[in-house]
Amino acid sequence: MHSLTDFVIRPATPQDVPACGKICYEAFAAISAAHNFPCDLPGPEHALGLVTTLFSAPGFYCVVAESQGQVLGSNCLDERAIVHGIGPITIDPKAQNRGLGRRLMQVVMDRSRDRNAAGVRLVQAAFHSRSMSLYASLGFDIREPLVVMQGRTRARSIPGCTVRPAVSADIPACNQLSHRIHGFDRGADLGHSTQ
Repeated sequence: MHSLTDFVIRPATPQDVPACGKICYEAFAAISAAHNFPCDLPGPEHALGLVTTLFSAPGFYCVVAESQGQVLGSNCLDERAIVHGIGPITIDPKAQNRGLGRRLMQVVMDRSRDRNAAGVRLVQAAFHSRSMSLYASLGFDIREPLVVMQGRTRARSIPGCTVRPAVSADIPACNQLSHRIHGFDRGADLGHSTQ
């Protein structure tokens, strides 16, 4: 592998999708296998689909790390809401632990700061202590745990409550709740997922 000074961080292009999709799958599969967890991505085609979507979606800023014409990793910034979302960040397993992830993170964090985002967030697998250490050193704090549970749900109901898909008419009430709990609205996030 090349020295750290040989790396260039540049905006992602559609031509980067095949290499970045392959790296995305291999990176997630390697860390999951190392900790005996199932991979978040069922197969390489899912990683390719994810990267294709992110690299072409309006409101996303994606970058790649490249050395001598070889793509070694990528990172994305979701700028569609007041709080920007980072990820997925993936580095070719053969190029990890050399400072590349830090540089990819810094580029998108700088962009978010320059656009006056209220903050940035990311989701991190707790078993991946190396990247958890990186994010802590960059100033991230753990806010809430997320748990992936698999299996079939039981049919149940809560008296007086109805669960239904969110619709755009729910955004004002959801914003009011978010303001009360978090101090800012999440209407843009909800708007991307409503019917």
